[in-house]
Formats: sequence, structure tokens, C-alpha cells
Amino acid sequence: MHQSTIERIKKVRAQVIHHTRMARQFAIGRRDSMQGLRGQGVSQATSHRELGVTSQSIQKMLVC
Repeated sequence: MHQSTIERIKKVRAQVIHHTRMARQFAIGRRDSMQGLRGQGVSQATSHRELGVTSQSIQKMLVC
């Protein structure tokens, strides 16, 4: 009885770890894209207006 619950918890934990790694990879890709825009002279103000996010979000994207 308890064993099946433990197995479910292990499975969910593995899924969480996988999704966390994927989210980190996406964040790195987003940061690299944002830095590319900055390198092309696109301001943070323009970025946040175009993306529909706050300027604080842009700051967070750049430091991930």
C-alpha cells in the first residue's frame, strides 16, 4: 500500500526535476535572445513594450 504511494512520489519528483531543467534551458535561451537585442541597440523600454511585459521582467530575463 505505502509502496505504491512512494513510487508515485518518486515519479512526480523525477518529472519536477525534468521540467525544472527544461525551464532553466528556456530561461537561458530567452536571456541570450534579450542580450542579442541589446547588442543590436534595442532598448529595454522598447523590449518591454514590444513583449508586453514590465521593465522589471526584462531585468529578470537579463540576469537569469
